[in-house]
Amino acid sequence: MTERPPQPGPRKDPVDVIIDEWAAVRPDLDTAGMEVFGRVFRLARAMGDRMEQAYARFGISRGEFDALATLRRSGEPYTLSPRQLSAALMLTTGGMTGRLDKLERAGLLRRSPDPHDRRGLQVTLTERGLELIDEAVSAGLDAQTEALASLDTERAGQLAGLLRDLLAGTEK
Repeated sequence: MTERPPQPGPRKDPVDVIIDEWAAVRPDLDTAGMEVFGRVFRLARAMGDRMEQAYARFGISRGEFDALATLRRSGEPYTLSPRQLSAALMLTTGGMTGRLDKLERAGLLRRSPDPHDRRGLQVTLTERGLELIDEAVSAGLDAQTEALASLDTERAGQLAGLLRDLLAGTEK
């Protein structure tokens, strides 16, 4: 096994330390995947925490943000069925119900009978919900932009493309 080239950047990160430790005790291991996914997992956790903080200012969690944002992205009249929301968020209907209950109590959405299906419901953003999600999405994007500030526009674009390729390769 060949020695790893020095990593670009100002210092070693915690993943470099882990890789070096494995190299010392198991030099036969190919740790290329660990180098990528160790950083992806750490980045996801760190950004998840930042996003929770950004949304907490609006009294919502990331999961609640996702429900409101899905309704917002659906376009006017910002209405979907609970089943459509569950599918979009990859949640069980039971998990979705609790989330919708909380958002409805907060006045951010309303549930009403579906005029096209007597057994169905529609979930619609309220005016207050629309205002809140528009502010929250801006706050979340600000947090993401701040995190990307260590990369120039070209490198950020390259990273986005590489991650898109990697994701496509894992979803086959």
